[in-house]
Amino acid sequence: MKNTDRSVGALLSNEISKAHGRDGLPPDTLKLLFTGAAGQSFGCFATKGLHMEVTGNANDYFGKGLSGARLVAKVPETATFKPEENIITGNVCLYGATAGEAYINGIAGERFCVRNSGAIAVVEGIGDHGCEYMTGGKVVILGKIGRNFAAGMSGGIAYIYAKDGIFDDRNFNMEMIGLEDLSDSDIDHVETLIQNHIKYTGSPLGTELLKNWKTTQKHFIKIMPTDYKAALERMAQEEKA
Repeated sequence: MKNTDRSVGALLSNEISKAHGRDGLPPDTLKLLFTGAAGQSFGCFATKGLHMEVTGNANDYFGKGLSGARLVAKVPETATFKPEENIITGNVCLYGATAGEAYINGIAGERFCVRNSGAIAVVEGIGDHGCEYMTGGKVVILGKIGRNFAAGMSGGIAYIYAKDGIFDDRNFNMEMIGLEDLSDSDIDHVETLIQNHIKYTGSPLGTELLKNWKTTQKHFIKIMPTDYKAALERMAQEEKA
């Protein structure tokens, strides 16, 4: 791929949607494997049944409007650098995503998962304004975040690996969120997502975290919108009644 190859997968997703509607195709019906530098909007609006993978890097808007596909960005096996210390995707990844999953073997740029409403993502670090205006979905971040994380975040859940107290007050916008310890079910869920991350990217960082999981699990924090938490608690009480 070259960085002038933009919106790869959009036309294919359109054809799938016209033929199969919102249900798309069964998982992994089509696997598209690329190498090189993906242009803007790789996998935008990618629908169910697609697995799109780039070995190399990707520009801005990776997974924009993701609609059920699985996206993977990973470094080559011959890479001599640490993926978790290098940027692999540009800004505004997964903007407006509604469904699907993404596994990013490195650091993403600013405004990661803005307006995400249903996608699941694992990434090894992000820039400023992560999860801004997020309303749903789940995000696992295995490294540093920038400033103003979770501004306007009203739904969904984020989990961040916070070893060595790498965050301070500038990292989080606390207006609509709370920081919590993980429950047992959270720990199991995060472990499963990291296992998936390793499966699709071969992440050395993910492998190292799971190798010492009894210790590393204690360093994760959960970011939960306060109103969303209250709504879930009300629903749970109503189900018991």
